[in-house]
Amino acid sequence: MWGFITELNDVLIPHLKSVFSLNYRQSMLIQFCFFGAYLVMAVPAGRVVAHVGYKFGIVIGLLVAGGGALLILPAAQIGAYNLFLPALFILATGIVLLQVSANPYVSLLGAPQHAASRLNFAQAINSVGHTIGPAVGGALIFTTTHLTVTELAALPAAQRAQTVQPLYLGVALALIALAVAVYLFRLPAHGEATEKADPQRHTFIEVLRHKHVRWGVLAIFLYVGAEVTIGSFLASYAMRPDIGAIAKADVGFYVSLYWGCAMTGRFVGAALLLKLNPRRMLGAYATINIALLLATIFSSGEFAMWSVIVIGFFNSIMFPTIFTLVIDRLGPLTPKASSLLVMAIFGGAVIPFLQGHLVDFLQADVGNETTALQYAFVLPALCYAYIVWYGLRGSRVGAPAASIA
Repeated sequence: MWGFITELNDVLIPHLKSVFSLNYRQSMLIQFCFFGAYLVMAVPAGRVVAHVGYKFGIVIGLLVAGGGALLILPAAQIGAYNLFLPALFILATGIVLLQVSANPYVSLLGAPQHAASRLNFAQAINSVGHTIGPAVGGALIFTTTHLTVTELAALPAAQRAQTVQPLYLGVALALIALAVAVYLFRLPAHGEATEKADPQRHTFIEVLRHKHVRWGVLAIFLYVGAEVTIGSFLASYAMRPDIGAIAKADVGFYVSLYWGCAMTGRFVGAALLLKLNPRRMLGAYATINIALLLATIFSSGEFAMWSVIVIGFFNSIMFPTIFTLVIDRLGPLTPKASSLLVMAIFGGAVIPFLQGHLVDFLQADVGNETTALQYAFVLPALCYAYIVWYGLRGSRVGAPAASIA
């Protein structure tokens, strides 16, 4: 469900951009508010889980996310873009609670030697949600009316915004039903939470004395930022007549292909990582993504569109690989490092917003929207360039610094 919900934003962005006549910067406030919750709410979410335990942390997270989805209904009914943003922040807060509850909980539910297998299985299911979310969301948002595109465009903004209501009502009901199911199901209510597992109360400063952790937190920030940016702009990019000329009703399918490539790449990458050096593989995949972004910048037509979609495949191993490189040999500092990495998902708020600024600036300068969209892809290319460096150099584990300058 949280993979499904997160990727609904990729079709919500072009829809609300059209409904409310937004520029790219304004439309990226959707991702800014959604992923901003990871920075603002990660620590409070950890404290909630420490107090109530993993199982009830999941229940609370599902209910909070369901409440956020329900708040989208009045925002759509009124037709006010500013009301969508706090609703999405609350929805994402529930996802953050799930993030800090579910992963460690899954690791505890069974034999310790099989914990990694359970986590990988859970992540694979999460990837399925990422893949089907845009396709289902696009179909429901863009085809829930019998009107033609021209007739729909002639309606007031409030009426056009209301096309998202059936989708988010369904999401809210599903989340609340899941919360009830988890509460009633006979799962062990493990009391161990991240803060309780750290009796020495290690601080974030201690963790950041390890330079591979500092560089790794930045790597997660830039990776998530690049991945989310590409997904966020893909729909608008694919619909451009001189790129993919994809109809609005079909664009969700192509965004799903981007995330489907990531899902496929996760399985392929898991097999390759059994034999290949993860640092070199991370550097190689990031290098390929830079090449694909350069290809889309300097080409046009379907080749430019597919160059972006295929990036999803090479994104696949990056988050788990960076994550494992960061926590390598940290011992009791691992929980604090993990918290920092969850907070670094905030890159999904910042990088898309910066790219929205860049597209608007370039469009005003060159006067061509497609060219502006293409040139702006230099921003995620720079993010991947840093990941190349981190994989090959910055991830090497060294002695912790005595202090941080």
